[in-house]
Amino acid sequence: MTDPQRLAEICATAMFAKDQAARHLGITVEAVGPGTAKLVMTVDERMINGHAICHGGLIFTLADTAFAYACNAYNRTTVAQHCSVTFLAPAKLGNRLSAEAVERTRAGRNGIYDIRVTDQDGTLIAEFRGHSRSIQGTLVPEKEQTR
Repeated sequence: MTDPQRLAEICATAMFAKDQAARHLGITVEAVGPGTAKLVMTVDERMINGHAICHGGLIFTLADTAFAYACNAYNRTTVAQHCSVTFLAPAKLGNRLSAEAVERTRAGRNGIYDIRVTDQDGTLIAEFRGHSRSIQGTLVPEKEQTR
């Protein structure tokens, strides 16, 4: 396939069809592109911890999911090799969180991606950095890329 944007969209559709975790948490894909992704999630009562704020693991999950969609946009099966997160502000019940992933570098089988998690007001909730590693396989067979 020659259109990188279309390929990213096909890959995201294929991933989301199998992404039970994202669907269970109400995570949706708002946009994808070559090396980029924007996913959203609304904090509901099941996500609140003992401090009455969103559990950090769920914020990490949203960021990690955006990372996955960004680094798999090239139709090479790619997994996380290393991730880190810095929490900067609490997310609260009802907040609509957005995770925007941007590719910083991709060389050979390795990539580095930065993901910013913000709320509906633009408050920065967390910064996440993911290191990716491509492994064998593709998300969609080559014949399906032209549909």
